[in-house]
Parts: sequence; structure tokens; C-alpha cells
Amino acid sequence: QSPAVRSAADAVQAARSAVDTARTIPNPQIEVMNGTRKPRPDNVNPQGNLKSISITQDLDMPWHRFPRVDGAVAGLNAAQANEQSFRADMRAQLRLRYYDLVRRTAENRVAAEDVKLMNGIHKRIELQVETGEKARFELVKANAELLNAQKMQESAGLRVRQARGALRALVGIELPESFEVQEQTHTFAAPAPLSEIRDEVLKSNPELQRTRAERQQLDRKLSEEKALRFPKFALRADQDQDPEWRSKRVGVAMNLPLWDWRGGPVGEASAKLSQTNHQLAYQEFSLLQSLESAYQQYGIANAQVVALEGGIVRHAADALRIAELAYKAGEKSFLDVMDAQRVYRAARNELITAQFELASAWSEIERLRATSP
Repeated sequence: QSPAVRSAADAVQAARSAVDTARTIPNPQIEVMNGTRKPRPDNVNPQGNLKSISITQDLDMPWHRFPRVDGAVAGLNAAQANEQSFRADMRAQLRLRYYDLVRRTAENRVAAEDVKLMNGIHKRIELQVETGEKARFELVKANAELLNAQKMQESAGLRVRQARGALRALVGIELPESFEVQEQTHTFAAPAPLSEIRDEVLKSNPELQRTRAERQQLDRKLSEEKALRFPKFALRADQDQDPEWRSKRVGVAMNLPLWDWRGGPVGEASAKLSQTNHQLAYQEFSLLQSLESAYQQYGIANAQVVALEGGIVRHAADALRIAELAYKAGEKSFLDVMDAQRVYRAARNELITAQFELASAWSEIERLRATSP
């Protein structure tokens, strides 16, 4: 239901209609003229009416028709490749904004957990200060940590609303404002080796296909401009009728390119064709660089996710739990609990960020490959 996707589909339909236009045979021209005939004073011929009919049919010569039709077909291929490229970009943007919302939702959830934890610690310290077990300075530090956790939760909630609005702006008004994403674990299949994907991307990437089709279209345009240097032909039939005579004539009309040899249009088409060739070479190089960069980002993010999920986050959570128990038993200070919480918070946020970067790299690889959802 995206208007942007529908616009790309309309461009394909327009290119398809352009092919029909290029294949159309020119319409004939019919000319009918009526008049009167009056004799001069020294002429004894009777007066009467005059009538003239002429029909002209332009001939669509093969050297004009074939390059024109081939150019229109290449334009259709370019429009179809452009639609495919646009859809691949839309899918990539949709995935990125979806995973960004998942990321912001996870950040908001863990920020709420931090606030809940700090509320418990704050109440415990407040009670200990009232009973004289702790100095008031401990309560001041607890207040500061609680306010900082609440501020981070408010910021996380704002980022969730921003991510939700960005995703809704991409999908459309059909998506309600109060929608939520499901809390689920996302797993990504490891992409094939880069050496195997490189040839596939160079062959099937829609951006390259579009540029190749545009190059073919410009090549046919150059052939068409050169073909316009050849004469144009038309069949012509005339019939004249006066009071005494009726004459009929059939012949061929020819348009001779004596003065205009299409120097400007041929040069323009040749320059655009050369420009497209250079653009295609640059796109192929940039595409391979982007693909290699996406693979590197995927490898780095995947290694970070494995390391963080495999032990770092779990060890940080265990350290925080031990610090809390020791604090309750009076063996650890409040600062020790805060240090353990900061380490756990940092590891947890790094895991959330690494998961998003992994999803981003995977989405970029899928976009370059232009695979279906």
C-alpha cells in the first residue's frame, strides 16, 4: 500500500506504453480542398467547381523503426530494474527501521529495569539513613543515581516513540499509531562466502541492471540519431477534379537530409552513452566495496554478539547479583553495587547495539543481493 512503491509501478507502466508508442505505424494524412473556377473575359471555358483530394502515408523505414523500438524496450527494462531496485531499498529501510524499533524497545525495557533496581536500593538506603545505620551522604548518592536512571528511561522512551514514528512513516497511515513489535529473538542465517556472492551480485543487482538497460537504451538512441541521416519516404496519392478534367497522380515523397546531418543529437547521444559506461564501471566497483564492507561489518557484529551472549553479559549479571547480596549482608558498599551495575549496564547496552549492527549488516547484504523477503 506504499504510495512510493505504486509510483515506481506506474513508471513501469509508462515505459510499457512508450514501447507501444514506438511500435505504432504513422497515421496517413488526408487533405481535401474545394474551390470555384471562373473564366477570364477572353476565356470561353465554362465556370465550375474545383475539388482536390490527396493522401500521404509516411513509411516507417526499418533503419528508423528498429532502433526506436529497441530503445523503448530497453527503457522498459530500465524501468523494471528501477522498480526492483526501489523495492529492495524499501525492504532494506523497512528492516532497518523495524530493527531500530526493536533496539529502542530493548533499551527502554532495560532502562525500566534499572529504575526498578535503583528504586529498591534507594528505599533500602533511605530506611537505613532514618535508622542511623548509614550516613545521609549515601542517600544523596542514591538520589543522584535514581535521577540519572529515570532520566535515561525518559530518553529511552522518547527514542522508542521516534523509532515507532519513523517506521510508521515508511509503512503508511494504515499502521496504527499505537502499534507494538513482538519481543522475540531474531536469528540471521550466515550469508554465503563473499567469493560466491560477488558474481551473483554483479549479475543480479537491480541498480546495475538498470544502468545496463539505460546504456542499451542510449546505444539504441545513438543508432536512431544516426539513422535519421538517411532519407525518409512517404507514399502520396492525389486526385484533382474540375469541370472538364479529372486527374490522378501517385508518387513517392522523399525527405532529403541535405543541411541537417544530426551532428548535435548524435554527439549528445554519444556523450551520454560514454557517461553511462563510466557510471556503470564506477557502480560495479562501489557495489563490490559496499558488499565487502557489509561482510566485514557482519563478521565484526556477529563476533561481538557471540562474545557478549556467550559470557560477558552473563558474568556481568552474576557480578551485579553477588554485589547486591554482599551489600545486603553489609560486606559491600553502595559504590561497589553501582560499579557492578554500570559494568552490567554497559555490557547489556553493547549487546543490544551489536545485535542491531548485526541486523543492519545482514539487511545491507540482502539489499545488495536484492533477495525477496
